[in-house]
Amino acid sequence: MPRKGKTLTTVHTKGKMPVVLPKSPERGADAAARALELVLASLEDSKAEDIVTINIAGKSALGDYMVVVSGRSNRHVTAISEHLISDLKEEGFGSARVEGLETGDWVLIDTGDVIVHVFRPEIREFYNIEKMWAAPDIEEGRLH
Repeated sequence: MPRKGKTLTTVHTKGKMPVVLPKSPERGADAAARALELVLASLEDSKAEDIVTINIAGKSALGDYMVVVSGRSNRHVTAISEHLISDLKEEGFGSARVEGLETGDWVLIDTGDVIVHVFRPEIREFYNIEKMWAAPDIEEGRLH
């Protein structure tokens, strides 16, 4: 039985992917793509590890993209998060909603269009949220 739509998951390791996006403030998909570009650049600059981007547009009203990354330690998770929050403010994306910054195990940064989860590796492995979001769509009322 064919699945509706397609799950697009991109794994970024080292290096930058060439992306050409408009630089002026936009609405909708363009704004989300510009926010994602900024988020990925900031995370790479902070040496975040195992960067995974999941397109959740149409799957959730939470946002258009979810980004899941790891930091090597509590201190690294906190540093990655603080750097990203600062970059978002500097680029005019306003104040993101942030949770978990105090402990540095799992920090959630919600920009509106992009939701970023910064984990310590053990915590990321335990919750495994990218697997949940990358799972195939389940048709209503039918489980196989």
